[in-house]
Amino acid sequence: MSRERGKDIAEGSIENQQPATPSRYESQKRRDWNTFGQYLKNQRPPVPLSQCNSNHVLDFLRYLDQFGKTKVHLQSCMFYGQPEPPAPCTCPLRQAWGSLDALIGRLRAAYEENGGTLETNPFANASIRVYLREVKDYQAKARGIPHKKKRKKQISSKGNDESSSEMQFP
Repeated sequence: MSRERGKDIAEGSIENQQPATPSRYESQKRRDWNTFGQYLKNQRPPVPLSQCNSNHVLDFLRYLDQFGKTKVHLQSCMFYGQPEPPAPCTCPLRQAWGSLDALIGRLRAAYEENGGTLETNPFANASIRVYLREVKDYQAKARGIPHKKKRKKQISSKGNDESSSEMQFP
């Protein structure tokens, strides 16, 4: 095969390729970014992205709760703290902590991909992390599922300590 023909084939194969379809993550990130942008536009008065701050993000997360599918028992509910309640109740449906955490991760990335800087990223603000931790803790208590803080492994000074022979998970 001549060098020119090989070049033509290589170039032709590039021209005939379909554009790569975005991954599920990339598609979801784009949808989330567009949804957040629409949320800001619908505020009265509308909020330009350049003026968006962590309070707008927190308001957005609270707004999303109305579309949640996770039953979160109120402290006044007789099923509060029960992982599998025996009967239905009127407690509200909320966004699950894991869904909110993943959403914030995607929006953090989308913000920077759309020209925002790490220093001004409202999705990376400490108040967002605090809010997510509070949601996680409350939902765990409401469902009766203990979330234990991860502890650093302690290095035992004794080689034959009983606790060192047990398998420990981080």
